[in-house]
Amino acid sequence: MPVWGSAGLWGLLGASSLVAGAAVAYLVSLPRWLTAGIMSFGCGVLISAVAYDLLEDGYQEGGILAIVAGALVGSVAYAIADHIVSKKGAHHRKQSGNQQRQASKGGGMAIAVGSLLDGIPESVVLGLSLLSGKGVSVAMLAAIFLSNFPEGLSSAVGMRNAGRSASYVFGLWITITALSGLSSLCGAAFLEGASPQLTAAVNAVAAGALLTMVVNTMIPEATEVEQKITGVLVVIGLLVAFSLSNLGG
Repeated sequence: MPVWGSAGLWGLLGASSLVAGAAVAYLVSLPRWLTAGIMSFGCGVLISAVAYDLLEDGYQEGGILAIVAGALVGSVAYAIADHIVSKKGAHHRKQSGNQQRQASKGGGMAIAVGSLLDGIPESVVLGLSLLSGKGVSVAMLAAIFLSNFPEGLSSAVGMRNAGRSASYVFGLWITITALSGLSSLCGAAFLEGASPQLTAAVNAVAAGALLTMVVNTMIPEATEVEQKITGVLVVIGLLVAFSLSNLGG
């Protein structure tokens, strides 16, 4: 199988936890403190993946300028796009309370666009990890899978509270999962053979976008219910991802 084909399949696997999280939300009635705790853990996992698997490795391959410029571009681009979709009603797309009722009045498209906006950078990164010839990054795959699960869980709870049907929720996450796999495929297909500097810069763009996403959309949900334990769970998530990164080589 070509590299880009494998990248697409790995992208689907990483994003499939969105659907798994939504399924748990519909099968089990979880307390909000638990969904917020899972989100906190996911924050730590992503922060570790961004710092060690994207920025540090990218610095070794492409140098400091590619990393700084790419991360700033990714952060600003995400912040602008997030601001646009938030004004349309997607500001609370990851939250599990009743805040999504405002978005539901507008047809829910803002939630779909916002969720896709969150998923594209990480999927592209997963595809790029295959270009090194060493296979998929176990740490990055774990980070994406573990961070997507609480997103699917928390958002599905919020959409259900906002009156969304099961067909809408699962249709949304299945579509975003498929598009995430496509993003991973495209990342590997278009950048195969690219210079280390370009690959490092693209990874840094994704890193800046992901870190901004964590601060803008994941942490608010994580801290809304119980702030005292949030930091501890973030650290645990970071250490788990850091350990996976080292074990993965």
